[in-house]
Amino acid sequence: MSDQTPEKDQKEARKTGGWYAHYVLFVLVIVYVFNFIDRNILSILSQEIQKDLGVSDAEMGFLYGTVFAVFYAVFGIPLARFADVYVRKNLISVGLMFWSAMTALSGFAKSFPQLALFRIGVGVGEASASPAAFSMLSDYYAPKVRATVLAIYSSGVYIGGGIGLFLGGFVMETWDATYVVQSEAPMGIRGWQAAFLAVGIPGILMAFWVWTLKEPQRGQSEGLITEVHPTPFRVLGTELAAMLPIVNLFGLRRLGVSLPLNLAMGGAIAAAAYVLILITDNIPQWVALGLGVYVTVSWVQALKARDPATHAMMFKAKGLIYTLLAFPSIAFVTYGIGYWTAPLLLRLHDTSPAEVGMYIGLGSAAGGLIGVTLGGIIGDWAKSKHPAGRLIVGYLAILGTAPLVYWMVYTESLMWAFALNFVHHLFSAAWPGIPPSTASDLVMPRMRAVASAYYILVNTMIGLAMGPYFIGQLSDVYAADGMNSAESLQLAMTSAMGIFVITFVLLTLACRYLPKDEATRLDRAKALGERVETAP
Repeated sequence: MSDQTPEKDQKEARKTGGWYAHYVLFVLVIVYVFNFIDRNILSILSQEIQKDLGVSDAEMGFLYGTVFAVFYAVFGIPLARFADVYVRKNLISVGLMFWSAMTALSGFAKSFPQLALFRIGVGVGEASASPAAFSMLSDYYAPKVRATVLAIYSSGVYIGGGIGLFLGGFVMETWDATYVVQSEAPMGIRGWQAAFLAVGIPGILMAFWVWTLKEPQRGQSEGLITEVHPTPFRVLGTELAAMLPIVNLFGLRRLGVSLPLNLAMGGAIAAAAYVLILITDNIPQWVALGLGVYVTVSWVQALKARDPATHAMMFKAKGLIYTLLAFPSIAFVTYGIGYWTAPLLLRLHDTSPAEVGMYIGLGSAAGGLIGVTLGGIIGDWAKSKHPAGRLIVGYLAILGTAPLVYWMVYTESLMWAFALNFVHHLFSAAWPGIPPSTASDLVMPRMRAVASAYYILVNTMIGLAMGPYFIGQLSDVYAADGMNSAESLQLAMTSAMGIFVITFVLLTLACRYLPKDEATRLDRAKALGERVETAP
């Protein structure tokens, strides 16, 4: 199936900006809200899940971060490549239905492995959304407002995360108060299981709404003509084959990729994973992460052989490389802090999940919405003054987040903690619109979904797969040294902010190279054999 829609719809979709573009943005924000409701609800439910399933802080970090992140990131690449050749709104619709169903099924989990399996399903489904959405919105809106638009889309992270905390705590507490005797509850499910069902089922219904959207003409915002791909499902099959271990070796061989080099890199990754297993005694974390890294390396090799132009546009632009490393290091901290804030307050204060979910959820949603929107506006304004201007938002994020999070973690006042959670989100949420808009600026329209997916992959592998786990692992280490569960988590959360030193260095390097990368984009594309043709 091509990305062509009926002629009448296409004429409407060719309009850049306007009411219909705003309508599409509104719908896609709601999709992203569902994305993060389903993802973040685990935070407020973690204490009860730990009690029922008997898992540690490190294992909860693995469940929230790594097991979800690896499959989210790995499947994001082939699904993003598919989005570059298929009907993007249809892909988002099907993905939303799948991950919502997996969330609902989490409500029937009776063991840690079962819950982990359903979280894998959530990760695979959610991988379909953002690359396709970034690509659609880049076609519906002009480049000069791209960071603002993608920042508004990214507000779904904080709105959804906040709603997830609020709904999760409310549903769980209400359910457990109603069914004090578990045997009297429908199907014998507990409050945390009911919360998964409550947020999963509406997403299935939302998927039908998304299907009704109109597909924009690819490249329309820049007047660039992009041909319709004749065999999109073949592209998906090829990309999936390139990502699957063992199967990928046959594909790499057909492409002429050096198998000894691939196997050597696989061996090095396995050796590193083995060392980390010996250090942490956590097999699932490092097996999953090692698998994700190997699959990513194999995909990059295949991309270089199969589509050298896309590979070169993405991996020979130093400004883009440093940008797509700098912001995931911010995500390392913000994902970790975002997940562990609710459990920390429940351990520190005599309060209920419903109260924490409400105030932390509303604070995160409001602060995140304001922060990410202002970050996009500031980024676009700064970009109009200097080619690397958007990166100033990264500096603002780290300079504002660090002191406010430290204050929030160590204040003895619960109400101050709630207030500081809102304030620090004004800074920690400012950056998500910056990296995808930068990536869209530096590649050709046909490459945008793949470039966005690669950013999401790196962001997910560094931020989501490592941040929550790292804090949980540190908390377990500190607890083993004699700290109570609250003290160990406090120290672990503040220790994680040391990563911001790396962020500062990477942002500075990105600022140095980004102007040249942008100025030479079309020339580099032409030199690589790309058809650079403007629409009449």
